[in-house]
Amino acid sequence: MNAGVFARHSEVLGRAVQIGVASGSVISVSFPAEVPPDADAEHSLLDRVFDYLEGEPDHFDDAPVALTVPTEHRRVLDAVGNVPYGETVELRRVVRMAGLDPDDEEDASTARTALRENPVPLFVPDHRVEDAAGATPDEVARRLRALESG
Repeated sequence: MNAGVFARHSEVLGRAVQIGVASGSVISVSFPAEVPPDADAEHSLLDRVFDYLEGEPDHFDDAPVALTVPTEHRRVLDAVGNVPYGETVELRRVVRMAGLDPDDEEDASTARTALRENPVPLFVPDHRVEDAAGATPDEVARRLRALESG
Protein backbone atom coordinates (compact mmCIF):
# COMPACT_ATOMS: atom_id res chain seq x y z
CA MET A 1 0.00 0.00 0.00
CA ASN A 2 1.35 3.40 -1.01
CA ALA A 3 -0.11 5.54 1.78
CA GLY A 4 -1.71 5.30 5.19
CA VAL A 5 -1.14 4.59 8.85
CA PHE A 6 -0.04 1.07 9.76
CA ALA A 7 0.38 -0.36 13.23
CA ARG A 8 0.59 -3.54 15.27
CA HIS A 9 1.11 -4.32 18.93
CA SER A 10 4.59 -5.60 19.77
CA GLU A 11 4.99 -8.01 22.66
CA VAL A 12 8.74 -7.30 22.56
CA LEU A 13 8.20 -3.59 23.18
CA GLY A 14 5.01 -3.84 25.21
CA ARG A 15 3.39 -1.21 22.98
CA ALA A 16 2.41 -0.62 19.39
CA VAL A 17 4.68 0.30 16.51
CA GLN A 18 3.05 2.74 14.10
CA ILE A 19 4.37 3.89 10.74
CA GLY A 20 2.99 6.58 8.50
CA VAL A 21 3.55 6.13 4.77
CA ALA A 22 3.00 8.66 1.97
CA SER A 23 3.79 8.05 -1.70
CA GLY A 24 5.46 4.77 -0.72
CA SER A 25 7.91 6.40 1.73
CA VAL A 26 7.96 6.27 5.52
CA ILE A 27 7.21 9.73 6.89
CA SER A 28 6.65 8.92 10.56
CA VAL A 29 7.28 6.27 13.19
CA SER A 30 5.86 6.26 16.70
CA PHE A 31 5.31 3.90 19.59
CA PRO A 32 1.79 4.51 20.97
CA ALA A 33 0.49 2.56 23.96
CA GLU A 34 -2.30 1.07 21.83
CA VAL A 35 -2.86 0.39 18.15
CA PRO A 36 -4.98 3.24 16.76
CA PRO A 37 -8.39 1.99 15.61
CA ASP A 38 -7.94 3.42 12.11
CA ALA A 39 -4.52 1.81 11.52
CA ASP A 40 -4.06 -1.01 9.03
CA ALA A 41 -1.99 -3.96 10.30
CA GLU A 42 -0.61 -5.02 6.92
CA HIS A 43 2.37 -3.36 5.24
CA SER A 44 5.63 -4.87 3.99
CA LEU A 45 7.73 -2.36 5.97
CA LEU A 46 5.79 -3.15 9.13
CA ASP A 47 6.51 -6.84 8.44
CA ARG A 48 10.23 -5.97 8.32
CA VAL A 49 10.00 -4.03 11.57
CA PHE A 50 8.41 -7.02 13.28
CA ASP A 51 11.02 -9.40 11.84
CA TYR A 52 13.65 -7.03 13.28
CA LEU A 53 11.90 -7.04 16.65
CA GLU A 54 12.02 -10.85 16.59
CA GLY A 55 15.81 -10.72 16.19
CA GLU A 56 16.35 -10.53 12.43
CA PRO A 57 19.13 -7.95 11.84
CA ASP A 58 17.94 -5.14 9.58
CA HIS A 59 19.53 -1.74 9.10
CA PHE A 60 16.54 -0.47 7.09
CA ASP A 61 18.99 1.48 4.90
CA ASP A 62 17.12 0.49 1.75
CA ALA A 63 13.69 1.48 3.09
CA PRO A 64 12.21 4.53 1.37
CA VAL A 65 12.12 7.38 3.88
CA ALA A 66 10.98 10.94 3.24
CA LEU A 67 12.51 13.42 5.68
CA THR A 68 11.20 16.96 5.83
CA VAL A 69 13.61 18.54 8.30
CA PRO A 70 16.03 21.49 8.32
CA THR A 71 19.32 20.87 6.47
CA GLU A 72 21.51 20.65 9.58
CA HIS A 73 19.05 18.23 11.18
CA ARG A 74 19.18 16.12 8.02
CA ARG A 75 22.97 15.98 8.27
CA VAL A 76 22.69 14.72 11.85
CA LEU A 77 19.99 12.17 11.00
CA ASP A 78 21.96 10.98 7.96
CA ALA A 79 24.97 10.48 10.26
CA VAL A 80 22.86 8.47 12.73
CA GLY A 81 21.63 6.36 9.82
CA ASN A 82 25.23 5.29 9.26
CA VAL A 83 25.67 3.82 12.75
CA PRO A 84 25.79 0.06 12.17
CA TYR A 85 23.27 -2.40 13.60
CA GLY A 86 24.33 -3.48 17.07
CA GLU A 87 26.65 -0.52 17.70
CA THR A 88 26.14 2.57 19.78
CA VAL A 89 27.89 5.91 19.60
CA GLU A 90 28.14 9.01 21.72
CA LEU A 91 26.61 12.30 20.64
CA ARG A 92 30.08 13.82 20.08
CA ARG A 93 30.77 11.23 17.39
CA VAL A 94 27.43 11.87 15.68
CA VAL A 95 28.16 15.60 15.67
CA ARG A 96 31.55 14.94 14.02
CA MET A 97 30.01 12.48 11.54
CA ALA A 98 27.53 15.23 10.56
CA GLY A 99 30.41 17.61 9.80
CA LEU A 100 29.68 19.76 12.82
CA ASP A 101 31.95 20.77 15.71
CA PRO A 102 31.37 18.69 18.87
CA ASP A 103 33.02 21.43 20.96
CA ASP A 104 30.57 24.06 19.72
CA GLU A 105 27.52 24.11 22.02
CA GLU A 106 25.28 25.36 19.21
CA ASP A 107 26.26 22.40 17.00
CA ALA A 108 25.74 19.95 19.88
CA SER A 109 22.35 21.56 20.58
CA THR A 110 21.42 21.21 16.90
CA ALA A 111 22.26 17.51 17.08
CA ARG A 112 20.26 16.97 20.28
CA THR A 113 17.26 18.75 18.73
CA ALA A 114 17.52 16.71 15.52
CA LEU A 115 17.53 13.48 17.53
CA ARG A 116 14.57 14.51 19.72
CA GLU A 117 12.58 15.57 16.64
CA ASN A 118 13.54 12.55 14.50
CA PRO A 119 10.30 11.77 12.62
CA VAL A 120 11.32 8.20 11.71
CA PRO A 121 12.98 6.38 14.62
CA LEU A 122 14.00 2.81 13.77
CA PHE A 123 14.57 3.87 10.16
CA VAL A 124 16.92 6.56 11.49
CA PRO A 125 18.09 4.63 14.56
CA ASP A 126 18.35 7.31 17.24
CA HIS A 127 18.34 4.50 19.84
CA ARG A 128 21.97 3.88 18.83
CA VAL A 129 23.05 7.24 20.28
CA GLU A 130 23.71 6.34 23.88
CA ASP A 131 24.02 9.72 25.61
CA ALA A 132 21.31 11.84 23.98
CA ALA A 133 17.54 11.45 24.00
CA GLY A 134 16.01 10.68 20.64
CA ALA A 135 12.41 10.41 19.47
CA THR A 136 12.40 6.76 20.53
CA PRO A 137 10.99 6.55 24.07
CA ASP A 138 13.69 5.63 26.61
CA GLU A 139 12.27 2.21 27.51
CA VAL A 140 11.86 1.33 23.82
CA ALA A 141 15.42 2.52 23.06
CA ARG A 142 16.79 0.30 25.86
CA ARG A 143 14.92 -2.72 24.49
CA LEU A 144 16.12 -2.04 20.93
CA ARG A 145 19.75 -1.73 22.07
CA ALA A 146 19.41 -4.98 24.03
CA LEU A 147 17.82 -6.70 21.03
CA GLU A 148 20.66 -5.56 18.74
CA SER A 149 23.41 -6.52 21.16
CA GLY A 150 22.17 -10.10 21.07
